[in-house]
Amino acid sequence: MAGDHQKELLPSTAPSAHTHHRSPSVIAVDQETVRTKYAWLTLYFSLNLALTLYNKAVMMKFPFPYLLTGIHAFCGTLGCMFFYYQGAFTLTRLSDRENLTLLLFSTLYTINIAISNVSLNLVTIPFHQIVRAMTPFFTVIIYRVFFGKTYGRATYTSLIPVVAGVGFATAGDYYFTALGFVLTLFGAFLAAVKTVVTNRIQTGRLKLSPLELLYRMSPLALAQTLMYAWFFGEFEGVQEYATEQMGRKQVLILATNGVIAFGLNVISFTANKKTGALTMTVAANVKQILTIVLSIFFWGLQVTWMNSFGILLTLFGGRWSWRIKAPRHQRHRLSTTT
Repeated sequence: MAGDHQKELLPSTAPSAHTHHRSPSVIAVDQETVRTKYAWLTLYFSLNLALTLYNKAVMMKFPFPYLLTGIHAFCGTLGCMFFYYQGAFTLTRLSDRENLTLLLFSTLYTINIAISNVSLNLVTIPFHQIVRAMTPFFTVIIYRVFFGKTYGRATYTSLIPVVAGVGFATAGDYYFTALGFVLTLFGAFLAAVKTVVTNRIQTGRLKLSPLELLYRMSPLALAQTLMYAWFFGEFEGVQEYATEQMGRKQVLILATNGVIAFGLNVISFTANKKTGALTMTVAANVKQILTIVLSIFFWGLQVTWMNSFGILLTLFGGRWSWRIKAPRHQRHRLSTTT
């Protein structure tokens, strides 16, 4: 655990006192490792952004968030079963305690979704976004308190524009109830816990592969989301929707959405495993900003000069934090490509 104290947002290969004597082949391996991490992160970032916009379009005509999440979990179950029977991964023998851990982990995922949806009815969207943008700070606190892990001063500083930029970019009507404030703050904390636990399950003692983790989680998440859908009355609404609007086109749209969500989950778990929990939360904030940018083009979203400043500030903070994580022998290359 002591070695964790020296890690930055991404596991760093920054040179030590002996780095200058490393062979070119070792440095080449380091560079290839970093390129792989950023490739997974870029893939996650792009697909996450695409699915966010796709979900927004789908929800305009299919306003059933828990059932939509259930479709994602169902497609995840089918996709993982397909790859399991193709021999893409094997199942690890788990103890009862470890199976209970996974059950609690899947519950954490669905509770996080539920709290986010409930809190949206008690606060305005701008307030919801700025509080959720604090997830990187919660991630740092979790690692510091529970794992004794610290980061360099530059890492802490780089998080400030990432979070503050979202505040400026989403500046608007900040209204909230007392319960809404508590639930939104708790939701941001749960999002950080979820990201950290995802990383620990894949890199800690269990060391489950992304596909195996999704294989074990998806059926549990499906059952839980269906329970939420029943509790919030979505089954009645979807029956009416199926009678009046459901056709082959709608089925294809929902199925495609589920397939993309399955791909995103696999990529998300893999990127989390390779880059770290804090990197993922920073990427989520930057994705949120780019969603606003694309909304300007697709839906004619109006932004003020303060919103524009926030967009640039978050992008600057994201670039800064990722540059901090790069090994020193690659930072010059990053600078020349900026």
